[in-house]
Amino acid sequence: MKKSTMKKVLLVLAIFNFQLSTFNLVQAGGLVTNSNQNVSFLRQMSQDGIIDITGLYLNPAGTAFLKDGWHISANWQNARQSRDITTTFPLFTQNLDNNNPTHKFEGDALAPFIPSIHASYNHGKWSVNASISLGGGGGKCEFDQGIGSFEAAYAGALAANVPTVLPTMLTPGLIAAGVPAAAAPTLAATGKYDGYAMNSYMKGRQYYFGLSAGATYKFIDNLAGFVGLRAVYATCNYNGFVEPSIGYSIPAIPGMFPGTTGRADLANYGIDLNCDQTGFGVTPIIGIDYKINKHWNIAARYEAETKLMLKNKTEARVPTIVASNPSATALLGQFEDGKKVQANIPGILSAGAQYSPIEKVRIMAGWHYYFDKSAKQYGNKQKLIDKNTMEFSAGAEWDCCKWVTISGSWQNTRYGLSDQYMNDLSFNLSNNMLGVGVRVHATEQISIDAGYMHTFYKDKTVTTATAAGTKTDTYSRENRVFGLGVNVSF
Repeated sequence: MKKSTMKKVLLVLAIFNFQLSTFNLVQAGGLVTNSNQNVSFLRQMSQDGIIDITGLYLNPAGTAFLKDGWHISANWQNARQSRDITTTFPLFTQNLDNNNPTHKFEGDALAPFIPSIHASYNHGKWSVNASISLGGGGGKCEFDQGIGSFEAAYAGALAANVPTVLPTMLTPGLIAAGVPAAAAPTLAATGKYDGYAMNSYMKGRQYYFGLSAGATYKFIDNLAGFVGLRAVYATCNYNGFVEPSIGYSIPAIPGMFPGTTGRADLANYGIDLNCDQTGFGVTPIIGIDYKINKHWNIAARYEAETKLMLKNKTEARVPTIVASNPSATALLGQFEDGKKVQANIPGILSAGAQYSPIEKVRIMAGWHYYFDKSAKQYGNKQKLIDKNTMEFSAGAEWDCCKWVTISGSWQNTRYGLSDQYMNDLSFNLSNNMLGVGVRVHATEQISIDAGYMHTFYKDKTVTTATAAGTKTDTYSRENRVFGLGVNVSF
């Protein structure tokens, strides 16, 4: 195949690697933030105004009103998420293995073990506290059959360029099969491009470990403040491969050639990538809690933006013809071994309230605002965001008996992402979440939380005009999280 044509084809292959960089696993919260830091959140996700050790993440200042002594919460969560993209594209009919114009690409994200531990020691007006948790990521996502945007671009490049160079590709094989050298080019010129086939795979893994430490102080009996820091250590891995091939047919010529069909591998032009990324950042956090009376409590919290640079450690097989192409180099450059890639975590402002009309009932509401548009990403991708993310939540708890508290809650997340921001491996969908669960009071010092959270996403369809026709992508997701937690005070 001519170099100019193959450059066009392999530039498409580079897009596959470019999209891996924006992969993320989000359980609940903003674009790269997990707000489900404990199991109590699963059963009652409106925690911005609660006073409890399990509220240490969303209302750290509220821990000032816990009893003197130690308060510890240990949690385990299991999350499973599906990320499906249904793509319709005219040239998918040329896929030799699936000629339906609509293909469904299924991604499976699994986080089997999401741990967290929170602790606070209270004495008089002071309390000091710390937590270890996964602030982002927490699992891996696999696309066993690749992604639709890559296949569509690949199909378009081959359909536009392969027919013109097919005779050159087929001639050596015909000569090797016994066709006279003088006749081989003429026979090869009758060859027909029948379509394409591809074997591709993509997987991403992302963990953002967070270690938080801070202190609260009661300015007066019903007003407390919090100051703290979170150290974030990010470790990510992205890997995948592409194995392309094309199908062809040569008609029979009486007395010269019986006719044949076959596939030609483009193995020398495949791509393999394995990139590890690590980075470190620090998040300043402040909070305030005002315990108005025995019925009302209100609180607010602010997390500053986390400056995070991810350093690459990369092993890749990239054909020279791709590496020498300036456009492909620009796409693959972010995976260059030793390079640092910016991936800041957005700042967060939150506020919430808790109201207890009677002693055994608590009603909660909360609000979160994520500063997505100002958190710089590689390639300034944050500029493709139309509006910052907002969340609204409401929940209730009822101590139905001495031993059991039952709870339920709802949260609405509204993303402001443009169509240009959306792609196969980096898409978020506005959603509603429902959480239910119980707290069992085993003793006066020990309680056990069990919770389940289900996310109902709103599908989004994006239409893109291409030279080969209109491409339509429908993005859908589903999220299910279950967890158990133990809380101890002494």
